[in-house]
Formats: sequence, C-alpha cells, structure tokens
Amino acid sequence: MHEMLEVLARPDYWPAVWRHVELSALALILGVAIALPVALAVNRSPLATLVAINVGNVGRAVPSLAILALALPLFGFGFTPSLIALVALAIPPILINAATGLTEVDRQIIDAARGMGLSGAQVLTRIRLPIAAPVIFAGIRTSAVQVVASATLATFIGGGGLGDLIVLGLQRNIPAVQLVGALSVAALAILTELLFGGLERAFTPKGIRVARKRGRK
Repeated sequence: MHEMLEVLARPDYWPAVWRHVELSALALILGVAIALPVALAVNRSPLATLVAINVGNVGRAVPSLAILALALPLFGFGFTPSLIALVALAIPPILINAATGLTEVDRQIIDAARGMGLSGAQVLTRIRLPIAAPVIFAGIRTSAVQVVASATLATFIGGGGLGDLIVLGLQRNIPAVQLVGALSVAALAILTELLFGGLERAFTPKGIRVARKRGRK
C-alpha cells in the first residue's frame, strides 16, 4: 500500500491522469458532434437508418487495438492520431442508439403531433428527441466508458495517458506503478459510468420515468 501511495506522488502521475481525461473527453465530444447529426440526417429514411446502424455495428466489431494500430501508419505518432482513433471508437455506439431511438418513436405519437399542427422540426425537437433521449444517452454512456478504457492503449501510438504508467510498470517490473495505473483507469471508467448514468436519468422526460416505474410494478 505504501508503494502505491508513493506512485500517486510521482511527478508523472497526475499529468498522465489529465492526459487520459483530456483525450477521452475530446474523443467523446467529437464523437457526439459527428454521430448525432448523422443520426438526425438519416432518420427520415428507413434505408439510410438501416445502413447507418449496420455501419455502426461493423465499427463496434472492430477491436480497439486494431483501430489504434491503423491510425499509426495513416496519421503518425502522438496525441492527434490517438484522438482520431478514439473518435472512430466513440461514434458507433452513439450512432446506433441515436438512429434506433429516433426510429422507434411510436408512429401514432408522431401522427398525433402533426395533426395538432406541429412542423417537422417541432416534431423532432419536441417529440422525437425527448422520447429518444434515454436511448441516445445510453449510447453516449456506453461510448464514454469504452473510450476511457480504450484510451489506455493510446500509449502504443504516443497518445500518453495512464497507459504509460501501466507499460512502465511492466517494462521495469514495478508492480505498484502498473497496479496504480490499472486501478486509475478502472476508477475513471466507473466514475464515467456513474456520471453519464445520472445524466441519462436527468434527461429522461418525467412521463417516461413514471411509465417505467409503473411497468416495474
């Protein structure tokens, strides 16, 4: 335990944590900025939605290390290639959930909204997006946790982060450094899960929350 506490006092520990958080946060923000507009763009076409979901599923099937390895010869070595690779990892879960959530809104609700005189944009912003919000945020939460975990591998292409500590511990046979690095990644992933779980509940419309509670009884 004493050795692990000493690792926390190392001059390279907190910069590694910050780099890990910075890399993960930027990747998630860019992933959301890309995936949500695409989901909104294809939501009126069942065929385009199906294609987007299938592309997302293919993206999810590709291992994280493989995407990072592909980024190295294409974009080089360092922070930016790591960020590009993590953005590619962040997009599929968000795209799949956003496209699915928007598609699965009850058609009768949409027809009723249009019957009340709401425009297409109003139906999207006032009806479809609020109803699909829990599914969309579930995708963002999944993506966030996956990005935090995968950012550990960015060390292999010069991205930095907590992966540097894990590799350093392995190379120099310092179990305390390796363990602290791994536990820090796990702690960040758990905190990310809790944070986005809370956001998911906060952005779920009250009516949907009440309906879920009634359904459990």
